[in-house]
Amino acid sequence: MTSTEATAPTQSAPGPAPGDATLRRPELRPLWDTLHSRLSSGRPVTRVRLGPLDDTQREALADLLGLDRLPDARPSIALTRLEDAVTELTGRTVREVVTALVGPLGDRAGERRRRQDERAELWTWLAEHETVRAQPVLSDWAASCRAAGVVAGSAEHTRRLLTDALKVLAELPGRAEPLPVFAARVLSGQAHALDDGTPLSALVLRALATLYDTVPPQSAAERRALWTRAGVADDELSATVLVGGLRAAGDGLLARVVTACAEAGQAASLTLAHVRYPGEFTLAEAPVPVVHVVENPSVLALALRRFGSCCPPLVCTSGWPNSAAIQLLRMLVDQGAALRYHGDFDGEGIRIAAYVLDKTSARPWRMTAADYRAAVARNPRGPQPGRITEAPWDFELAEVMAEHGVAVVEELVAEALLADLADAAQQRRLPGRP
Repeated sequence: MTSTEATAPTQSAPGPAPGDATLRRPELRPLWDTLHSRLSSGRPVTRVRLGPLDDTQREALADLLGLDRLPDARPSIALTRLEDAVTELTGRTVREVVTALVGPLGDRAGERRRRQDERAELWTWLAEHETVRAQPVLSDWAASCRAAGVVAGSAEHTRRLLTDALKVLAELPGRAEPLPVFAARVLSGQAHALDDGTPLSALVLRALATLYDTVPPQSAAERRALWTRAGVADDELSATVLVGGLRAAGDGLLARVVTACAEAGQAASLTLAHVRYPGEFTLAEAPVPVVHVVENPSVLALALRRFGSCCPPLVCTSGWPNSAAIQLLRMLVDQGAALRYHGDFDGEGIRIAAYVLDKTSARPWRMTAADYRAAVARNPRGPQPGRITEAPWDFELAEVMAEHGVAVVEELVAEALLADLADAAQQRRLPGRP
């Protein structure tokens, strides 16, 4: 029995009836098997072709149909003719007889439609998943998954695999923990689910390559490097984040380091270890300040040079934010800070911005289509922006960037950013302010 037959609604077989012995003749088995296959197709059946039949099979068919001569070796028989003969002999329909002799009828056409609907629903679900919508570059990964087709022929199995991949992507960047520890934490104890060579590991690494706009890793060393870039490695020191102007109360190491650097008008380079084990740490200013986040260290350096010890709180991701940057930003949000993010106006800069906004509660800062137009008007000549993907916070931005075809790096709009920071810096200069 085929799988489609097994999944069809169960049809109860009637009890013995007159004429059953005739129908059960071995010579008629090709007729019932062929009818079962045709009737299980889910398509209308008006005729059935048999053959080649040997002489004894042709004789049995002639007896069933009441023919006065043997049929051809490859006869084509009208279903109505069979229906009349079977009903006259047993009082049953052809479908009832075939079900009793061979088994329940299937519906292969219906099963194909069901599978097609399942797959269409699967790919729609993936394309519209919140992780993919928040980082539109992942729509390319979703399209590649669809092109590869369902895994092991099962939409249900593929959905489970993709669900786990999306869980992993939502947890990145990691906390600088070993891959098995990360996998066990994110995937309900499945410590080896992301081991090298597993289907889930391949799915996630392909998504990371799409996110970072790199070629998919081919060697074990390249795969380890990609995991490390995503913050999954046993290393709390190499992941660092730059901050300036951040003051905190408390006797914890993190509070003392950032406050001392802020009072000296200097940047602090914080490791993931600093952020992971902050000790006593509370933002010192009331009301809790807006923390501005920039992509490039040079913008942070310009702000410190201009405002010195009065510099408002600034965090620099230095390109793609690592685990130290994301964890610090989340900690600041937990302290009540509002985050405002700015980065380069190029393809990668838009992807980085989407990533930061997705991983934290940051909001865009001078990152709209209008801001880009104003920047291009001041800097009409520049490099190509590279591959442009959608900006979830302003759907017009990608279109305008493609139209102008010019990248505007963050340093070229630094004066506008510093002007926004000037009011906050002035507040720090007022008497009685910390």
